[in-house]
Amino acid sequence: MPDIVVITGASSGFGALTARALADAGSTVYAGMRRTATRNAPQADAASAYGKEHGVDLRPVELDVSSQESIDSAISRILAEHGRIDVLIHNAGHMATGPAEAFTPEQLADLYDVNVLSTQRVNRAALPAMRQARRGLVIWVSSTSVKGGTPPYLAPYFAAKAAMDSLAVSYAAELARWGVETTIVVPGAFTSGTNHFAHSGRPADREIEAQYETKYAGLVGQVAEKLAALAPEGAEASLVSDEIARIVALPAGQRPYRVTVDPADDGSASVSDVADRIRRDFLTRVGLADLLTVHPADA
Repeated sequence: MPDIVVITGASSGFGALTARALADAGSTVYAGMRRTATRNAPQADAASAYGKEHGVDLRPVELDVSSQESIDSAISRILAEHGRIDVLIHNAGHMATGPAEAFTPEQLADLYDVNVLSTQRVNRAALPAMRQARRGLVIWVSSTSVKGGTPPYLAPYFAAKAAMDSLAVSYAAELARWGVETTIVVPGAFTSGTNHFAHSGRPADREIEAQYETKYAGLVGQVAEKLAALAPEGAEASLVSDEIARIVALPAGQRPYRVTVDPADDGSASVSDVADRIRRDFLTRVGLADLLTVHPADA
């Protein structure tokens, strides 16, 4: 019986690649994306065409992570068709580049909405069925910026990703006794195969941005170039989608809590190892070690 997979932000980048990789592996994949009838119609058509061409079950679905109504509609449709969701992948996100001071509070709130609050909307729609089934896997696509190298001019995105990662850590413990596993996938800076930098937002306060340009001229381009130079040859975004497909294929109870996919090695994995060890030690000290793993018998 194929896994029923829902992935957000699947119109491009990691999301589109992961949707295809999981469909190729035999899952029934709902590739969530917004505006499937307008702006993202070509991406929705491409997903459908991929499924037909390769003989796999890849289905684009209208799912705007900023709209609870859109999310509820998509999840209700999937549950009506299959009665379950086996894998939920939080991938939707948006980047913005520029000096932190030049962004308005409203812009930061918008980025937080897309990168963090969206996961809460989707969880509230999908988790009740997963908890009732007492099985399933939630994958959170985080970022090495949470604990690793943090070049300047990416503060709003980094802050939002850090918040999402923190939310994932808490959810992992709270879902364990329901038999629902958590994996946090931590990609590094992939400048090839994603649209993060190409489609990134800019600060609304252009005057402040211009002032910073007198001291940090061309910094955004320099950061992108340096990140690209750090990546070894062959470091494609498909490394992330392949890793997610590997994790999904593992038996229940054997999925890793966190994996880092960072060819440039910005140090995130080393910091995460320490942070995750401290989490394990602390939960054990307070008598909650059972929250660290999900055993097949729990499902």
